[in-house]
Amino acid sequence: MVSFGLLILTFFLSLVFLYFWIEAQNDYDDFEWFNFGTLGFWFPWSLVLLGVAAAIFTYIALLLVLAVCLLSEGQRLYLHWSHKIGIAVTLVFCVVAMAVLSDLWSKEWTTLLLSLQVTAPVLHMAAVFLMVVISWPVALHFFRMNKRVRQVSILALYLSGLFSLYLVPLGMYSPCIKDAGTLGAPPTLIGHRGAPTLAPENTIMSFEKAVEAGGDGLETDVSISYDGVPFLMHDDTLRRTTNVADVFPNRTHQNTCMFTWPEIQRLNAGEWFLSRDPFGSASSLSEVDRQRARNQSVPSLADFLQVASRSGRRVIFDLRQPPPGHPYNASYVNVTLEVVLTHINSSQVLWLPSEDRDVVHATDAELRQTSGERLSITELTDEHITTLNLHYSSMSQQQISKYASANISTNLFVISQPWLYALAWCAGADSVTTNAVHVLAKVRMPLFLMTPEEYNLMWILTDVVSAILIISIFIFHWWRERGLPFLSGSRRTHKNGPYSKFRTELGDVWSISSVNAPVDQRSAPTSPTHPHLPTIIEE
Repeated sequence: MVSFGLLILTFFLSLVFLYFWIEAQNDYDDFEWFNFGTLGFWFPWSLVLLGVAAAIFTYIALLLVLAVCLLSEGQRLYLHWSHKIGIAVTLVFCVVAMAVLSDLWSKEWTTLLLSLQVTAPVLHMAAVFLMVVISWPVALHFFRMNKRVRQVSILALYLSGLFSLYLVPLGMYSPCIKDAGTLGAPPTLIGHRGAPTLAPENTIMSFEKAVEAGGDGLETDVSISYDGVPFLMHDDTLRRTTNVADVFPNRTHQNTCMFTWPEIQRLNAGEWFLSRDPFGSASSLSEVDRQRARNQSVPSLADFLQVASRSGRRVIFDLRQPPPGHPYNASYVNVTLEVVLTHINSSQVLWLPSEDRDVVHATDAELRQTSGERLSITELTDEHITTLNLHYSSMSQQQISKYASANISTNLFVISQPWLYALAWCAGADSVTTNAVHVLAKVRMPLFLMTPEEYNLMWILTDVVSAILIISIFIFHWWRERGLPFLSGSRRTHKNGPYSKFRTELGDVWSISSVNAPVDQRSAPTSPTHPHLPTIIEE
């Protein structure tokens, strides 16, 4: 009983872990670069972990299917000692992996909860179907148990799980369950560092690819060189996206802002993309694009703004303050603002930096002030905020609607999976920042969209049909165990026939031993109908 319970527990833990890691795919890039920063070398850990999760789930699922099949025929379960070790190792791995990921990457549980707003209807139907399958062995052993207490216990446990599943939809919420005709326009797309799956991030090639793919805006990160030139770089060091280790081997861990612009221009910003292939997409590039990517350099803010200005795209950027001792530590906002005002129309700029916001607004009121904090409407309007730039985990249809009523638009970042884009669309987001402009630009409708009436009908039909099937299965086993004829005039089954009734203790049903466990032929008489099998004798 304990061993079978551990098998059930391991199955559900491995299922949760696999589901968790599949839904975390939107943020694999963050996971990979976290490991790069920690370990100092590149390796596709996320794909390895996905393969491991799929393998252990498949293994445990096959064991569980075998167990259910055996129990459905009233047979004992036999597991080799190696399978027992496999179950134990899988259980420990799932617990440890989820504990570590929860500590280092706790926000992904929010992603999992968001995913249920899309997958819950399908998961509900699958869970109900599983309960229908399980009803066969449950009914079989219910009618074969001698002790009333155990009969009541197993039936109560099963029915409590079943009725809980039936009521789950009452607590389900999804912005994609909405009245017909109320779905708004799809969110516009802002290329996160350009199109980083098609070209090296934060390069001119990447931004031009995002424009070609249908991006409405471009997002980047701005740092200030030691001699006062704003340029594009996300990290605090240059070692991830340039060949700084080759050009300046003694400065690989030096802050990005401590390099002069001539020094930065000496670096290659594209070769790493082809060698590490962070998104697994480099091999799909044409030879022309590969050569172009190989020759990319670190662009200045002015170069970036010229691309946006020519294409009429909006821009949004994070601005990083130089470290203490830097010549422009105090004036970096003014230096950046001067470049912006001389290279692009102010109305195209979503001004995200919060430092000196009043001064910036006074200098040019056409800059679209953007906040990364979810503040009250009063606070936002006092700071002249017209756009919110929030992490997708803050997604809330009610909040987005509230801000929209005050003419404050909402941009969510970083959304690269179609299912997350569908949620943002249904929730009413105005735009999303994405690594996959070329993918989301092809999404014409949310992946999941239902009216409340359609969802209620699906829910009721699922529950009613499953209830009929489960009741039929219990009636069948009740009828069979009593040897009653199935059709009028048909012969009654005999005591030793295929439906002969035998009772067994619950401990016998769940007992687990090795595959080749020997049977003591001296103490276990053979069955008259199957001489090679021992007979289970009712005491």
